[in-house]
Amino acid sequence: MAAPSQPHQATYDAIVIGAGIQGSFAAYHLAQRHRDTLLLEQFILPHSRGSSHGQSRITRSAYPQVPYARMMPDSFRLWQQLEAEAGTSLYRQTGLVVLGPVGDPELEACRHSLGAAEFLDATALAWRFPGLRLHAGEVALWDGTGGVLFADRALRAVQDVFRWHGGTLRDGEKVLRIEPGAVLTVTTTAGVYRAPRLIIAAGAWTGALVAPLGLRLPLQPLRIDVCYWREKEPETPSMGRAHPCFITLGLSQAPHGIYGLPSLEYPGLVKVCYHHGSPADPEERDRFPPDTPRPNITLLRSFISGYLPGLEPQPAVVETCLYTNTPDEDFILDRHPKFSNIIIGAGFSGHGFKLAPVVGKLLCELSLGEEPSHSTAPFAITRFPGVLRAAL
Repeated sequence: MAAPSQPHQATYDAIVIGAGIQGSFAAYHLAQRHRDTLLLEQFILPHSRGSSHGQSRITRSAYPQVPYARMMPDSFRLWQQLEAEAGTSLYRQTGLVVLGPVGDPELEACRHSLGAAEFLDATALAWRFPGLRLHAGEVALWDGTGGVLFADRALRAVQDVFRWHGGTLRDGEKVLRIEPGAVLTVTTTAGVYRAPRLIIAAGAWTGALVAPLGLRLPLQPLRIDVCYWREKEPETPSMGRAHPCFITLGLSQAPHGIYGLPSLEYPGLVKVCYHHGSPADPEERDRFPPDTPRPNITLLRSFISGYLPGLEPQPAVVETCLYTNTPDEDFILDRHPKFSNIIIGAGFSGHGFKLAPVVGKLLCELSLGEEPSHSTAPFAITRFPGVLRAAL
């Protein structure tokens, strides 16, 4: 519901800026702890301007980086908890194939994260996933926990449960100013709000929000081509709704990795995307000339031809999404170095959705001064030199 024209003034226990999946989960956890929480969103909901829209995201246990692998059991549990609270299904278990060169360090790290993991050679993969081909010197790892999160439905569910717990969600309110202090003041296009704690989880807009607070975070918004490819023979078992998700690691022709999900959004179309994009201004994401080169689509066409021959090698639908990347592609989950009651969650680098229940919990814990349930040391702002500067 859009904000009414009459300006609002109110005081809360906590304010969260950004009603994408990360901010919504932070607000959800605060409301569950009986904190009177305001969740602010600059756009009218639902919208497709950020990083949380669309019907599908991959979830998995296989992770080459130990901090995320350790978080995933908690994340699966919290997704199930949300399903129970909302009374709706948010996940379909399809399994996940991790494809890469034999001996690739990241692939080996994924195997370690799974414990007793199962490697698939070309014959085994052809039986499990007949639409995906292995090339010489490559191997596939099977993650039976992998699957599809229903993204739009999940975002609605966490926001609904947040409101059921007494939370206030106000969309169509752009934040104009943040005034630090023991009690912070947040001024929007429709009101002035105060609270002793603030969480900023504004995706690609986070950098602009924290710059006046003396932080220059190394956040790079990227425009991602979200591509859907038509099955040559519709509803074939090899490529349809029943096939697993997949990700690639260590392929020289796709250094940032490629991922794919079963047909869901569009009947007969399979989602296969490159896990990288081109720098973009989030305010101008969809404004680029029609003849702009799309090298990532060229890369994907080559991959489709060689690895997924059951798909037409020309995308049937191309949409856009935003990533907000850090230089190391690890998250930022930390207190402001100068204002300890301002918590920042940012830089989810295209792999944060599956971890949002845990990220929201950590942001909530940091804002309440609690010991985080997982170490946030890998996500410290101070790992980037020179981020603190004089406030404007």
